[in-house]
Amino acid sequence: MEFRHLGRSGLIISEIAYGNWLTHGSQVEEDAAAACIRAALDAGITTFDTADVYAETRAEAVLGRALKGERREGLEILTKVYWPTGPGRNDRGLGRKHIMESIEGSLRRLQTDYVDVYQAHRYDTSTPLEETMEAFADVVHSGKALYIGVSEWTADQIRAGHALARELRVPFVSSQPQYSALWRVIEAEVVPTCEELGIGQIVWSPIAQGVLTGKYLPGAEPPAGSRATDTKGGANFVARWMQTEVLERVQLLRPIAEQAGLSLAQLAVAWVLQNSNVSAAIIGASRPEQVTENVKAAGVTLDAGLLKAMEEILTPVAETDPGRTAENAPKSRP
Repeated sequence: MEFRHLGRSGLIISEIAYGNWLTHGSQVEEDAAAACIRAALDAGITTFDTADVYAETRAEAVLGRALKGERREGLEILTKVYWPTGPGRNDRGLGRKHIMESIEGSLRRLQTDYVDVYQAHRYDTSTPLEETMEAFADVVHSGKALYIGVSEWTADQIRAGHALARELRVPFVSSQPQYSALWRVIEAEVVPTCEELGIGQIVWSPIAQGVLTGKYLPGAEPPAGSRATDTKGGANFVARWMQTEVLERVQLLRPIAEQAGLSLAQLAVAWVLQNSNVSAAIIGASRPEQVTENVKAAGVTLDAGLLKAMEEILTPVAETDPGRTAENAPKSRP
């Protein structure tokens, strides 16, 4: 495993992080989930990403039980707050009440005294940014989180949040956007802004919900048990790429992966790690062997010719419009 600083902070994280968004507590039974986490630890992963909303809070609890007994100082645990975790009007968003209550629930489920990074899971248009950042500052100043970050914020939102964080003396160190060779919307605005401010990217879906593994074949039904067949949420995220041209172009990457001595999944993860603003790529898994294989992307350098070949194949179908971050964001508190 290779390690990188998270932005310009002093926190060092594994360049491949383990995440349990759509797998733990929903798709995968707990024993299998624990085996995946053990495989991640055995592979040298020290950075684990979750959120209070994943599997209706169960994912945090699964992760907490699986990591119990590990040396806490050797781990970086990240979680997030924003989406609804209960039926109440204040069980959601980035108001002070929800943030202060949510950090307590996350720490209890994760069985830890603090998280390394506490992240705003989306931007809350219904709450003044000042209130949100002051609440995050109190979480940090009370020792319940060491750093703060955001997920799927626009460049302007990141800049405004960072300015307030500096005033409040809170280390705002990370952005967690979707990023892959098929979804490049952060490159034009978010990445340059974060480079300027010293914020690192911890990217999710580097294999585009499994599409970049090549397992979805043009004209064929999705494999049984794949994310494209997951009616609990996975299928919705895969749908945008289940188009013939996209799937055909992904298959054209096979010779490139073979030339690099990588699987298609490893190639996809290695590709995002070539971006110097990316501090880590988050991988998930439903089986331990998926973890073992995907971590082989750590430390890989892709040469310029190979990157150019990938660009030529995928550019016609890759999404690059920076406006997509704002378009996909909630317009009001859920």
